[in-house]
Amino acid sequence: MKRYILSAVMLLVVATSVFAQNGLVLPKLSPTTTITQEFSLSSIDISYSRPSMRGRKIFGNVVLYDVPWRTGANAATSIKIGEDLEIGGRRVKAGNYKLYTIPGKTSWEIILSSATGSMGADGYPKEYDMARFKVRPLRINEAVQTFTIAITDIEFTSCKIELTWENTKIVIPVVAKNQEAIKSNIDKAINNPPTVPYFQAAAYYYETNQKMELAAKYVDMAIDQSPKAYYIWYLKARIEKELGHIEEGLAAARKSIELSKESAHALEYEHNNQKIIDYLNKRKRYNHPAE
Repeated sequence: MKRYILSAVMLLVVATSVFAQNGLVLPKLSPTTTITQEFSLSSIDISYSRPSMRGRKIFGNVVLYDVPWRTGANAATSIKIGEDLEIGGRRVKAGNYKLYTIPGKTSWEIILSSATGSMGADGYPKEYDMARFKVRPLRINEAVQTFTIAITDIEFTSCKIELTWENTKIVIPVVAKNQEAIKSNIDKAINNPPTVPYFQAAAYYYETNQKMELAAKYVDMAIDQSPKAYYIWYLKARIEKELGHIEEGLAAARKSIELSKESAHALEYEHNNQKIIDYLNKRKRYNHPAE
């Protein structure tokens, strides 16, 4: 039965190719898409075909439980990662893979295979598994009509790969062990004049809440490079606020407002800087109450 289904899929692919050559173009029931998402120091690319519900019950019917699935329609879903990552708690080296899943009522098995030449999930070679782990499916209230893979919750060192269809969501955690590489990149760039990226380095250290004193040093150097850049003054205000430097933070926030007045972002920066000013003035009154 599995071989019959796979043969039917292959026949449909061949027939579609022949029709396309003859100039006949028709809507595809499961159109193919590719998503490319910058993440960490590289990117994640996922190519897959997107079947729709079309009034059918999906899991346990169209997609059988406890049977390997190619995680989409037509050819097995492809995933390319640009650097070594931790996916589902398993270390996976940079490279090209196929994404297979084994859906279950209470647990899904996720499989990344280096057998990239495989079309479907029938008889794929398990010795090529690069990662295999289980996740618990989540139920969502509103049905997702078309099978969707998305990369969400993107941070400097983590993101999620989410699979959603019908009333089921699968969340696959992804972690990048990139701290040493980022530090090395920053150190190399900082010591490579003339275009030293002080602002980017300061922003990274601020956003990751590390080396805040170094962030303050770099933001001052960035201001020396571009003294009229209101967004750099705003970053300085945030860093000084985090360090508890009240007067420095107030001065930076006011300078940012002043410099942004002729820009298209004047209202945004006035609003954001005013919040810093209000907070620091409150701290100032708390530290030095009126006699």
